[in-house]
Order: sequence, then C-alpha cells, then structure tokens
Amino acid sequence: MLNRQLLRRLRFVILLATPAPWLNAQNQKPITYSDYRNQAPGVVHKITVADLPAPYASKAVDNGPSLVSRPKDAWPNAPAGFKVELYASGLENPRELRTAPNGDVFLAESDPGVIKVFRGVTKDGKAERSETFATGLKKPFGIAFYPPGPNPQWIYIGNTDSVVRFPYTNGDLKARGAEQKIADLPGGGRLRGGGHWTRDIAFSRDGKKMYVSVGSHSNVDDTDNNQVEFERADVLEFNPDGSGRRVFASGIRNCVGIAVNPKTGEPWCSVNERDNIGDNLPPEYITHIQDGGFYGWPWYYIGGHQDPRHKGKHPELKEKVIVPDVLVQPHNASLEMLFYDGKQFPAQYRGDIFAAEHGSWNRQWRSGYEVIRVPLHQTGHATGEYEDFLTGFVTPEGNVWGRPVGVAVAADGSLLISDDGSDSIWRVSYAGK
Repeated sequence: MLNRQLLRRLRFVILLATPAPWLNAQNQKPITYSDYRNQAPGVVHKITVADLPAPYASKAVDNGPSLVSRPKDAWPNAPAGFKVELYASGLENPRELRTAPNGDVFLAESDPGVIKVFRGVTKDGKAERSETFATGLKKPFGIAFYPPGPNPQWIYIGNTDSVVRFPYTNGDLKARGAEQKIADLPGGGRLRGGGHWTRDIAFSRDGKKMYVSVGSHSNVDDTDNNQVEFERADVLEFNPDGSGRRVFASGIRNCVGIAVNPKTGEPWCSVNERDNIGDNLPPEYITHIQDGGFYGWPWYYIGGHQDPRHKGKHPELKEKVIVPDVLVQPHNASLEMLFYDGKQFPAQYRGDIFAAEHGSWNRQWRSGYEVIRVPLHQTGHATGEYEDFLTGFVTPEGNVWGRPVGVAVAADGSLLISDDGSDSIWRVSYAGK
C-alpha cells in the first residue's frame, strides 16, 4: 500500500500537470479566473460581469492554508528590473503600513495592540531603526496622519471598536501624549465571533472629512431588523473631531483597505466579498466609492445579481447596485491598497494602485498570496484589468509561507509590503534602467 507521503507527492504531480482551463496557448488576452499555479509578475487578468458563473456552479470548499516556514530557496518574485529585499523580520502579526510625511513608516501589529515605526534603509535594504510608538491598543489596523500635508499634528488609529488619535509631530518615534477617543465603532472580534474586525482610515484631500471602513458582522445575514449589522458593511464619514457621523457608502461587505485617489479625490476600497456560493463567485473587488452609493451586500453582488440566499428580497434595489471598477479573483482577500506616488519606479507606474492579496481559504486552488498592480493609465481611472506584481509566496506544491497584508511607499519611492505569514516586511525597489 502506498504510504501517505507518496500519495501526497502523486497528488501534487497530478495538480501541476493539469492544464489550467483559463490559459490559451498564445496568451494573447488577459486571464479571467486563475490561481497560484499561473501567477507570475506581469501576468494580466481581467474579469468582467459577463464572466460571472451561476451561483453554485461549483462547490464552496474549506481549503485554508497551513503556514510553513519560508523554504531556503523561496523569495518573492517581482518584474524584471525590480529587486526584492527583506526590510524587517521577527515581527508579530504585522498588518497595515502607512508612511508619515517625513518618510517614517508606521506599522500596526494588530494582535499585540502595538504601533511600530521604522526609519531609513541600510545598504542591504533593511530598516536603519525601529521603535515602538504606542501599545495597549485594541486590534489596531488603520493609520492616518492629520491634517493632510507636510506637517501633521495628529496620528489617527483605527482600533476594532473605536477611532483614537495621538498628538504627533514629524519625527516622533514615541507617542508624545495619551490617546484621545474620537469615535466609537461597531463590533470587533474575528469573523466567526464578532465579525470583520479591521478598521481603516483615510482623510479627504482637503482634510475636512474622515472616512472609516467597517466590515460586516456576518457572511450574508439579512440586515433587515438585524441590529448587529447596524452601520456595518459601510464606509462611515466623520468630521476630523468625530462629529458629523453618517454612512457615506453602503452594501460593501468588508472594505479592508481605503485610500483617497490623489488625482480625483474619490475614496477607493479594497473589498472582501461573500462566501459559499461557488469557487469563482463572487469576485473580490477594488473600486472607487460614491457618496450615497450602494454596492449590493447582502442581497445583491456585482451589480444586480441577486444572492440566491435572499431570493426575491428588495427588488427595488436591483438597479441601484453599482458595479465595481476592478474585479479580482474570488476569495483573494484583497487587503490594504494605495496609489503609488513615488518617483523611483518607471513613469508608467505613477498613480497606479498596488494592493495586497492575503490569499484564499475557501477555494479549490489557492489564489491571492501576492501583491497586484491596477493600472490607472495616468488618468486616475481603471479599465478593469490588473496584473500580478509580487508573487512567490506559495510553493509549487501549494504550501503557503507568506501572506501580504499592507503596502506603503517609502521615502525613496520603494514599495514596502507587510507579510503576516512570515512576520516580515519586504522592500521592492527598482534597479533597472
């Protein structure tokens, strides 16, 4: 009888030899549905509304990764001309990254409730200095500096149940005062307990409004008369002092990453969609969000496609559901996003979106576990396609060693990526001509 180890090896040989149905021989057009087996820097993807399968066309699966240590020969892969270095390691649950106006890079270590700050870069691509800025926070994630511009006075932190702020002046490596609570937020906890827990923060270009993303408590519970979902699956808007609270956009299951487009002034979201209606349904998405816009959750998805678990409900909303700008692989877990404003990368990257894809837990073949680039064509607007930028966090056998979470542009224009799989921060710089 074959032993278990040999059976596993045979399974992976069969997996790697199975042709991926979405590839064409000439690779002449963007790929629609895909997974880790054909990820590579520069591979272009485009999923459209016309590509959506029917609900339950495939079974939902529980295929969460069992993290392994980074193999000796494993290293993230970037496009030709780019170099990848290990900026920091030995971290604890590194999540969102944000760059201060003076170039210091702030990191939320969510599980221990810590904000760290990194300064500079050595000749071998590592941080010159790191300090603990604040402790005792409740699952912090979002980080924002206020007011916008070169001389902030505050640093805002999105706890899972509140927005707080600390007095801040450029160059501070330690909090110079006690935290001040700005607003209470709904929920907290993990999805199976208290729901989606991350809370991101961004300010409008003029600094007059603060946007806070709050994910749903559930996968797809009907929100009618369900108090636990009140002000969840929304982007909330506040004045910077916490007053003026209102729902800015709704029906967004979990806008994990939020950023304001510097060219258009529009807030954008990187969104985790719902589960359990198919391997390829619905796609995650990255999109601008409109004041008063409705994006479908829980009754509809990707435009007026009704979730079969809510058949017949709210027909009056069908035509109001906004189709997102960019559809990415289903169950990718798209997390933090940014607009690249550095000058180190080639000119065609300026203004483009970079987003961290944490990786699937409920897809037959793993997808995500990468950083993607969404071209905005120097116009501030997307046309639906995206491409793999930083890959290699999954071994050929399907073992996962890295999970990108946060992205930030360093002072020198390099891209930093937090990875809570290997508890590291990676640095991608351009070394080509």
